[in-house]
Formats: sequence, C-alpha cells, structure tokens
Amino acid sequence: MTTRTPPASGSPEPLRPFRQQPRRWERAQARALRGGHVCCGAGCAQGCELVWIRERTGWGWIDWTVSADGSLPQQAHRIAVFSPLATRAQRLGMRWLARRPAFRIRLGPLDVRPATAAVMVLALIAATLATLHGGVPLSITVPAAALAPLLVEHLPDVLGARAGENARTLDAGPACRYLHRLAALHAALTDAAARSDRYEVRRAVQIGHHQLFDTADLLQRRDTRSVSSELISRERLMLQLVAQTAEILTPTADDAPSACPGRAESRRAGTGPSSRHQPSAEPSTPSAPAPPMKEENNMPDHDSEQSTGGVYLLFAHEPYYPGPGAREINTSVVAADSLLHPHVRQPDGVRIHDLLTTGRRPGEIIPLATLTQELNGRVDWPKVADWEGVALDLLELAHTGRCDALRLGLPELARALLCTGPHGLVRVFDATADDVVTYGSAERAAVLDEVGVLLATVAAEQPFWPGDSLLPALGRLTGGR
Repeated sequence: MTTRTPPASGSPEPLRPFRQQPRRWERAQARALRGGHVCCGAGCAQGCELVWIRERTGWGWIDWTVSADGSLPQQAHRIAVFSPLATRAQRLGMRWLARRPAFRIRLGPLDVRPATAAVMVLALIAATLATLHGGVPLSITVPAAALAPLLVEHLPDVLGARAGENARTLDAGPACRYLHRLAALHAALTDAAARSDRYEVRRAVQIGHHQLFDTADLLQRRDTRSVSSELISRERLMLQLVAQTAEILTPTADDAPSACPGRAESRRAGTGPSSRHQPSAEPSTPSAPAPPMKEENNMPDHDSEQSTGGVYLLFAHEPYYPGPGAREINTSVVAADSLLHPHVRQPDGVRIHDLLTTGRRPGEIIPLATLTQELNGRVDWPKVADWEGVALDLLELAHTGRCDALRLGLPELARALLCTGPHGLVRVFDATADDVVTYGSAERAAVLDEVGVLLATVAAEQPFWPGDSLLPALGRLTGGR
C-alpha cells in the first residue's frame, strides 16, 4: 500500500494551552503569578520547583508550565492519556485523577493538604469531647484521632495510583515532545468532531485516541530512538486522519448521502449497494479469477485430501485510512498462502495455514472467527498459534505491498457478523421499532456472498499474489496426510 502524507501547509496549528478558552489560561496564569514563586530560568536556585497549570481534555490532561514573563509555553511539561477501553467506573476514577493538584500548607517540618489539617483539628476536638463528655477511653479516641488525618493524607495517593493504572503519563523529554505533536493532530480531529456529527469524523477521533494511548504506552517502555520507525508510521496515520476529516468537512458538488456510513466506495468495482449488509471495498490488488464461494456451516473434514488452492482468509483489524480522501478500511482478505510468508511469525503462520486449508474447497472465503469456533472458541488457539500476531503480520504485509490483499470498509453490522462464528448471533436495538433485531447465520452467509461477489468482480487476469519466498506448507513438510 502506498500512503501519501499531506503537505505541511495543511498541518494543524501547534497545540497551545486552553486554545479554545484563552481567558481561562489568563486567569490561571494570573493566579499562579500572584500565588508564589514562578521559575524564571537560569536565574533561579537549583532545585526550584516549576509552577504548572493543568488542562483537562476529553482524552486525558496536559500540564503547562508558567513563565515569569507571562508568555505562552511552547511545549507541554507533562501529558497523560486515558485508556480508550476503560469502563465507566475507571473513567470516573481517571477524571478524578485529572483534578487540579491539591495546594499544600506547611505545618512545622511537614507539608500537608488543607483537608488533612482540617481533619486533624476536628479529630482533636472530637476526641476531647468524646473523652470528657462521652466517657470514651483514651485508648480509643487517641488512635482514632491520629488515624483520621493519616487516612485523609494518604488515601488520595492510593486512589490516584489505582486510577493511574488506566492512564499513561509522559514527563518532559523527547517522548513528551513527540506525544505533544500527536496531541496537536488529535486536537484537530476533536475540533472537527465538534463541528460535525458524521460517523467518519467521530470514528477518526476514536482511532486518534487509540493512537495516542498506544503511543504513550510504547514510549513509557521504550525510548524514541529505538522505535523511531513505528513513531513515524503513527504520526503519518494521524496526519492522514486529519486530512481525511478536512476533506469530509469540505462540501463538494459530487457529494452524495451514503446509505451506510463508514464504508468505502464500491463503484470502482462496478457494484452498487444492494442491501443493508452490502460490504463495499477499496480493492488494492487483483483477485482470483474463479468466483469465491462462501464458507460451509459444517465443520471441515480435516482428513480429506481436497485441493486447497484459491482459499482466502478474511480477518478484521483496527480501522485505518489508506490515504487522504479514502474511506475507513477495517477488514482485509488475503490468499491463504500468504500465511507461509517468511515475514509472518513462524511456525504460527504455517500451522494456521494447515488449519485454514485442510478440507476446504477452492475459492472459499474463511473468516478468522470460523477458525476460532473450530478451535473451541479461544480455548485451543494457544495450542495452535498466536493468531493476533499473525493477523498483525499479514496486515503489515498488505501495507508494505509484499502480498496482495482486498481491503474492505464493512459496515458495523456486517463486520460484527463476520467477527462471530458461523452460528453466532448479533442483536441490534432498532430505535424506530423499539425492539431488538437478531441477526444470525443467514445474514452472515449473505455478507460472505457479497464479499465473494466483490472479490470476483474486481478479479483481473491473475490470482492473488501471496508473496515471494514462501515456506513449504505443513502437509508438504510431513509428506501429506
């Protein structure tokens, strides 16, 4: 796959503190300047603590340092990213974690929170009253009065550490500077989502949040130099998302309403939407000339010796945009022999290839979820292969053009059906009918039929190219079954 990076002229504006609410920064900065010492650079004593202001965002928070000259900071001091997969309770905990840091007061040699000092005074008063008028012995009141302020002082730190498990925080340094650039790109996506409620824009914001969190997690464990190539790929993806949303929000004369948001154009393949399940795709390579067939609902006979040529593997993956102006791609179809590519982790790929092709008919499209069902759900996958790693390697092969792939932008319902087994059910709430609609194997088979029709429609004069220097299949290594 060839990707294009948008020109620098289309890059979003640099990230600045409270860019949507500049008066908030002015008020917070004035309060910081009045409240105490602000570091002024080299003239300050060694060990001078920075004064910073926390800006909360929908995906985390940013800490900005305050300059003595009143100028806006050019770089964030600290960036934290919340997990996009957190539960509601975890999100509430992380929002509490993003609160403004508590002001501390000095009591002799100790720095304590104001709440701790207040609880200490109230505990002493309550202990005195309980001892003098309530008859409570000192052996109870004194420990209680001592434990109450300790609890108030240390409990927020414990809760913060627990909530911090679902957030990734980077302090000042190369990693924080890189994440600052990604945050600026993500800010452009959130601005676009504030102006539009289109599915593609909202989905771009979700993908951007995932990229921020995954990048922060990566940079917590590795330095920027060792993962520079991956960081470049992530920044290129964010640039493509920004360019994509900009094109979506720019009306053109050729724009027409889409019957199914999030799907790629099917007119290039010569097919139009025929049903609510119609999967559309942006084909990246020629496909097999023989019309592919849908999978059989029956379990394959692994002892048969049928030909396995022309079998295809369909797998869903994290959505991406192949370039500016392109629609979301969330599912790929590759030839089964691509599993034998040396750049796919082995022997995992060879084992999955054997499971995928044994007993199948030529032209079948086998979703990865079907193999999962045949392996007793996810229970038996560890005995066969690391299917997640193999899927990522296959996607990387398709990205780099080392094998042919059919890229699909499936609607949510069609993708959900293919991510379940042949006999799985998908339930969808229909707001117009105020009822739950159940989709099952018949609808799943219809989706596979349409993928097969699309695969045959875009077929050129040669079958899918699985790649070069393929390893021998497991059946050939063992002399056949």
